[in-house]
Amino acid sequence: MKKIIRYVASLVLVALVAYNSVYFKKLDEVKAGTASFNAAKYASEFWTKKLLPHTTRAIEIGQLLTLLQTDKNKAFSDYSHALGIGNVRYFLVKGSGTVQAVEENQVLVKVASEREKPEVILVTEFVFGNAVRDASGEIDINEFTNSMDFNNVSAEINKIIREKIIPPFKSKVKRGDRINFIGAIELNKEHLNTRSIEIIPVDLKITN
Repeated sequence: MKKIIRYVASLVLVALVAYNSVYFKKLDEVKAGTASFNAAKYASEFWTKKLLPHTTRAIEIGQLLTLLQTDKNKAFSDYSHALGIGNVRYFLVKGSGTVQAVEENQVLVKVASEREKPEVILVTEFVFGNAVRDASGEIDINEFTNSMDFNNVSAEINKIIREKIIPPFKSKVKRGDRINFIGAIELNKEHLNTRSIEIIPVDLKITN
């Protein structure tokens, strides 16, 4: 009898916890909340007021690669950002170099550097992900009420890059040009691969 009472009590407790853990909200209310957030406006203001001013603190790509070899932990702790825990982190980098090739989806650049002189890839076609949004560390996830709005900001930032940063550069750049660049990269601390660094550009200038 006692076992039955304990069993029934357990069921009641589980039911109460489940009931209090479920929150129902009308679909039109959810849509209204999302619709009230202007991701394009947020992305534009973030770009001009937070991201671009932060580019002055971007680390030179050759310096970063050298530091990754000598003190990986310091490189990640001092220069990377991410909005969650995990091995994937984002860096804001800068550099200058000579264009080695202009391809359909990317531009290959031999970096001029006092330290490492790598060949890096400037992405000029498939711009997606959260690298630029997160690399500066200037965005606060607590400003957002839902993940959809947060992800839409990334999409709008990437749209700025695709429509305003890449086209004027891609229309003029050619092999042998000297350029300056600022951009974001993604690295995995646990599975570090620095042989094919892909940079999503934030600023591109031909300096011939």
